[in-house]
Amino acid sequence: MGIVSPGFRGRPRESGPELPPGQYLTRDFPVLSAGPTPRVPLDQWEFTITTETGQAHRWSWADLMALPGDTPTVDIHCVTKWSKLGTNWQGVPLDMLMADVTTDADYALVQSYGGYTTNLPLQDLRDGQAWIAYRFEGEDLAPEHGGPARLLVPHLYFWKSAKWVRGIQLMLEDEPGFWESAGYHNYGDPWREQRYQGD
Repeated sequence: MGIVSPGFRGRPRESGPELPPGQYLTRDFPVLSAGPTPRVPLDQWEFTITTETGQAHRWSWADLMALPGDTPTVDIHCVTKWSKLGTNWQGVPLDMLMADVTTDADYALVQSYGGYTTNLPLQDLRDGQAWIAYRFEGEDLAPEHGGPARLLVPHLYFWKSAKWVRGIQLMLEDEPGFWESAGYHNYGDPWREQRYQGD
């Protein structure tokens, strides 16, 4: 017996000029994960930025909540070709967390509860381009979407916006993360369709 019933064509896809090439518009928020969903109690949650010299800057959940939050409205684009436009988030800008961090690093390896990693140039986490997000559409961020907090880097494919974020290791040399080691593009610009190595 086939997995898909005869005549099933899936949901209608919409496209528009706001979409990167190869993407389709969805009103849903699909859940895609490389493993089980970590459940991190807030009293045990911690976020750490570690410099290339080993200096660690740490924030508890209470520390994060005490910082002023932004409310960015951004479009998000998944490497599996769905896009969701005008999404509303709340979170702390990475610029604020990096303000007292002294580093000569050019690269960042983002680490998640559950062991997931992804790499980015440090410049893509600065200048109002990235947040530690903890609310989505006015609600606490659900665990299946990366709650209690995830990285939000909307100008890159969404696998770069690591769910269940717990830290960032700053590095002098680039190091591929989980999907990058498995053949995904090292950078992941949706407007250039950088899905896989060689794109």
